[in-house]
Amino acid sequence: MEIAIIFKGKEIIISETVISLLIIAIFLIIFALIVNFKVKKAKTGEAPTGLVNIIELCVEMVDGMVRDNIGEKHMSMSPFILTLITVIGVSNISGLFGLTPPTGDYGITLTIALIVFFVNQISHVMSVGGIFKYLKSFTKPNVIMTPINIISEIANPISMSFRLFGNILSGMLITGLLYGALGYFAPLVTPLHLYFDIFVGLLQAYIFTMLAMMFIGSSVSE
Repeated sequence: MEIAIIFKGKEIIISETVISLLIIAIFLIIFALIVNFKVKKAKTGEAPTGLVNIIELCVEMVDGMVRDNIGEKHMSMSPFILTLITVIGVSNISGLFGLTPPTGDYGITLTIALIVFFVNQISHVMSVGGIFKYLKSFTKPNVIMTPINIISEIANPISMSFRLFGNILSGMLITGLLYGALGYFAPLVTPLHLYFDIFVGLLQAYIFTMLAMMFIGSSVSE
């Protein structure tokens, strides 16, 4: 369902995937506020239980991923990585809740990949000690390699966005075709739908996040 907005005589179309992303963002913000309330309410001397325990396990898992792939000195990246894998994961499985998965839109996946790209570049500048050393790093191991180094850096967000977009879109198309072909027998493919939405969706969120950490880790380690 698209929304058309008239602004200064021009019609602006808000796509269905953007609407889905906004709904997911609102849901995650509310969820974060609930978790924050429960964490503050929890007693420090007692072992966490219920939702707080699950969140603590997730945070520890992400901290371990950041520690292994980016480095102990860059644990400040953990909130970004946790946000990244959460947004992509929820977006990928949002089809189960009647939404159009935002990651099935290349504009969304490219935007996410560009965010990772700019975080990567900023981290690179900070790790080498300034913009001039950052630019000089593209001339390694020699000046002849500069164009190739620049192209390979630009290719990272493009390849990441196409990988995520292609996997989610293919799952949507396959299940859509099966539902259309089977008609009244469509419920028979529900397990396949669940497979694409849950297993493949969460797996692709994990792969995208791992690739992001690898790129950032290689930049800050130079």
